[in-house]
Amino acid sequence: MRNSVLCWVVALLLLSGCTKSIDAVIEKGTPVSPAATGFIRHTIPKGKHYSDLSTYKPVETTEMKFIVRFDSSAVYSTESPENQYDINKLYGFSDNNMDHHQYSARLGWRWSDGALRLFAYIYNAGAVQSEEISTIPIGADIACSIKATSNEYIFTVNGTTEKLPRLSTTPKAKGYQLYPYFGGNEPAPHEVRIWIKE
Repeated sequence: MRNSVLCWVVALLLLSGCTKSIDAVIEKGTPVSPAATGFIRHTIPKGKHYSDLSTYKPVETTEMKFIVRFDSSAVYSTESPENQYDINKLYGFSDNNMDHHQYSARLGWRWSDGALRLFAYIYNAGAVQSEEISTIPIGADIACSIKATSNEYIFTVNGTTEKLPRLSTTPKAKGYQLYPYFGGNEPAPHEVRIWIKE
């Protein structure tokens, strides 16, 4: 009798140890100390799309360079399974002195198929186009850049490059800063934290 109770308790402990939720992973997080490193924390609250630091900032540049760091809050599951493949937006700029849904270049990101993935993501004359660049580890500092030439955008993530066409007519990328945004269709299922250093 005593052995059967002991076996039952051990089995219960083993089974309960196999049901780790995403929330449990997020709570542990990756230790980050932005004050000492120059990173700025961008937070997308649960149930929202926009980062807390989204604001209007004019941009005129040929290249935007930055370092990004994601913590474990980048691991998520969408309510509708098909939305798991939507691309969230990381950082970039509108272009051609127009709205970003007309002309823009951004790095995008998503958690899918067990990996954190970064994408080249653009609008040209209202048409969206994207290409996966790389998978990246959570907690690592990732060097990124978006370069605008006369006819293409050159996206670089830790030395891996992807090129997409640029139809804007301004000599430099000209528009406004674009900040972290969750979605797609669904808002953030939990608080998402992203650290960026320009």
